[in-house]
Amino acid sequence: MKIFFDLFPVVLFFIAYQWHGIYWATAVAIVSSILQIVFLLLFKKRVEPAAWIGLVVIVLFGGLTLWTKVHPMEGINPTVFIRWKPTVLYWIFAAILFLGPLLLQKNPMRGLLGKELHLPETLWGKVNLAWAIFFTFLGALNLYVAFHYPEPVWVKFKLFGLLALMIVFIVAQGILLAKHINQPND
Repeated sequence: MKIFFDLFPVVLFFIAYQWHGIYWATAVAIVSSILQIVFLLLFKKRVEPAAWIGLVVIVLFGGLTLWTKVHPMEGINPTVFIRWKPTVLYWIFAAILFLGPLLLQKNPMRGLLGKELHLPETLWGKVNLAWAIFFTFLGALNLYVAFHYPEPVWVKFKLFGLLALMIVFIVAQGILLAKHINQPND
């Protein structure tokens, strides 16, 4: 259920794009992301750090998209900012995963999944590294599609392609780590 809640702004972005184009879709993504956080706060639910990061990134990059549409900057296509947004978000996550163990002496993935998975410390390091590399790859792939294909292709890829890759990666990790779910630490 949480994944559907997390995808809410992306799905609304896609729907709004189909009806009214990239600028309406961007505005809808900003508003829906804000409403998502407000909903969580009103119902006294925990707002995950990833949700706060996502909100800042969509407000910043979506806001720049809308601002440059209204106040054009010579030589800059306003949609460049919204096309960069997924990459920036994925690369922030990758940086947290790469740098967390070095700077904080903590494994971010263990912090997220430690209650569900009981892995040996060396395996936690591999899981963390795999996710960091995966997010780095997704960010690069988004840039490739965003700037080598027409806008409608990128919008579809943003929802369906990135989501499909995420699901495949999660399932693959789940299969590899299944024997460790709810098992005592080794």
